[in-house]
Amino acid sequence: MRATFGAIRTLTGRFPPLLQSCASGSLMKSLLSSVLLVSTCLAQSAPSAKQKVLWQKLESKIEQVDRNLDGVMGVAIEDLTTGDHSFLREDEVFAQASSIKIAVLANLYLQAQQGKLKLTDLYTVQSSDLVPDSDIMNGLTPGVTRVTLRDLATMMVAVSDNAATNVLIDRVGMQNVNAMLDSIRLSHTRLRRKMMDLEAARQGRENISTPREMMTLLDAIYHSKLLNKESTEEFFKMLSTNKQSFIPRDLPPDLKVANKPGELEAVRNDSGVVFVESRPYVICVMTGFLRNERDGEEAITKVSLETWRMFDRLSRATEYGRVVSPGNGTR
Repeated sequence: MRATFGAIRTLTGRFPPLLQSCASGSLMKSLLSSVLLVSTCLAQSAPSAKQKVLWQKLESKIEQVDRNLDGVMGVAIEDLTTGDHSFLREDEVFAQASSIKIAVLANLYLQAQQGKLKLTDLYTVQSSDLVPDSDIMNGLTPGVTRVTLRDLATMMVAVSDNAATNVLIDRVGMQNVNAMLDSIRLSHTRLRRKMMDLEAARQGRENISTPREMMTLLDAIYHSKLLNKESTEEFFKMLSTNKQSFIPRDLPPDLKVANKPGELEAVRNDSGVVFVESRPYVICVMTGFLRNERDGEEAITKVSLETWRMFDRLSRATEYGRVVSPGNGTR
């Protein structure tokens, strides 16, 4: 209360003398109500001491996973409700593999929103498009089969089809993807080559990002800072297309997860948004220098599970830590 009255003295001290004389009446009551409301909102938005303990325990579990991994791991987690974070090597640059397709998808929806293209625009598959790891495109008939840009995006997300991705990169323009990233100050996130361009990879032109920057990109999309509301909804609907990946592997099957994993030799990544009811969050886990890629996959899955367990409890608990949902005894 002392801080509240101090704030009132600060505010009234800025008024001219006539207004200060009025502050003793209705103006003072109104001002007091406003300050109390602001103080209450700030108190509600700030994490409680008990919630901070949960974050600390989560970080300890992530550190344990990191210690047991024969490789290098970076993590960025953000509570999309409160803005709280948990980081581990968040500014280290990692090869993205197919996770960079999140940026390609975002730019596709941005250009559709800007009227530069339509998701229903048709494309005729060409034999020159076909590259390895293109499970759907390699089964289509070159020169005959026509697909929409939305179809290509579905292939890119659902089965990580590399030929479909390369067609989309040509359509949106690599420079436009990077310009979009620059617009939200993501200087370490870069699309620098097409999929399966091994010569570019040998020259060091790798597709890269950091845990913090990929988290920032997903945060910007979620909060409609990059796309409008309609495009944002369509983006996450597409990104949540069912796929084989590491973040949702041990999570409830009915939980919406919008993510894109990435795989290269000695590299495993996964970044996305987990839509826990009333407590959605971003999680980006990147690994490199892996002796065993399966260990990297397991590390991502473990970090994801521990993170979900915390957010699931937070979403169903009172401020006192009492979980009131019907399933609380089984989790």
